[in-house]
Amino acid sequence: MIVILNNGGQYVHRIHRSLRYLKIPSKIIPNSTPLAEIEENKEIKGIILSGGPDIEKASNCLDIALNSKLPILGICLGHQIIAKAYGGEIGRAESEEYAHSKIFVKEENDLFKNVPKEFTAWASHKDEVVGAPLNFEILAYSNICEVEAMKHKEKPIYGVQFHPEVSHTENGAEILKNFCKVCGLLGE
Repeated sequence: MIVILNNGGQYVHRIHRSLRYLKIPSKIIPNSTPLAEIEENKEIKGIILSGGPDIEKASNCLDIALNSKLPILGICLGHQIIAKAYGGEIGRAESEEYAHSKIFVKEENDLFKNVPKEFTAWASHKDEVVGAPLNFEILAYSNICEVEAMKHKEKPIYGVQFHPEVSHTENGAEILKNFCKVCGLLGE
C-alpha cells in the first residue's frame, strides 16, 4: 500500500485514483500523521507527499521526508518539502505555471524508466525548487524550472514539480508505476 499525505492540494484524490487504476492499494491520510504510525503498518511500502497551497502547513511532512526509511515521492509541494528538508532552496517561480510544460529528462533512471526524454506535463504552482539539495541529483528540467524532478543520491526519495497524476501529463501513469516498482509493489 502507498499512503498519500494530504497537504490540501487540489489533486490529492487524483493521486489516489491514479494508483487505483494501476491496481495499487492506497490511502489518503492527514499530513499530521506521525512517522512512527506510518512505519508501524507493515502494509505500507511507500509514501507520496501531495501538493498543497502552503509549505508552512505541511505538518509532519518535513520530518517524514527526512527520517522515513520508506520510499518517498513528493509531488509539487511535496517536492518542495523534500528539498527544504534536505537543505535545498525554495523560491517564487519566475513564471507561475498553470499550464502544460515541456519536461526534459536528463537520462533514464528509476523514476523515468520507459518514459521519453521529452514529454508534456501539467504544472500548477507558484513556488518551486530553485536549488536542489547537495545530496540530490536533478533528473529532469523544463525551460522555466531547473528542478522539475530530483532524486536523493542514496535513498529512494524522489520529487517532481509537475503533476504525474493529472491526465494532461503524458506518461504520468508510467512515472507513478515506476515509483510503485521502487516500492516493490509492481514487478519489472
